[in-house]
Amino acid sequence: MSSPHIKSAAVAAALSALDEGRTPERPVLREAVRALLTVLAERAPGRSVEVRVPPYGAVQCVPGPRHTRGTPANVVEMAPDTWLAVATGRLGWGDAITQGRVRVSGIRADLSGYLPL
Repeated sequence: MSSPHIKSAAVAAALSALDEGRTPERPVLREAVRALLTVLAERAPGRSVEVRVPPYGAVQCVPGPRHTRGTPANVVEMAPDTWLAVATGRLGWGDAITQGRVRVSGIRADLSGYLPL
């Protein structure tokens, strides 16, 4: 089942701008990032990993022990353009890690089983 968030106008507009070498407009990029984070949270329900895409959003996802206070033990953080690329399959998870475009900490912070969306 495909989520409507993946086919959102904001995601399409942001990817189009990036393909053309332009920076997407801030509201469009924010909406695209949040839409794809929503899909991730739906597909990997849980609260053991926090995925951060500053400054636009963060979600807790992935089954496992729930994080409740302080800095989560399992964190994934990346720039908005990297998030759009890995979420849509334009950049593989392993390649993003190897290139240093994604910062991960914790034993559950591997999202390769959930990406691309």
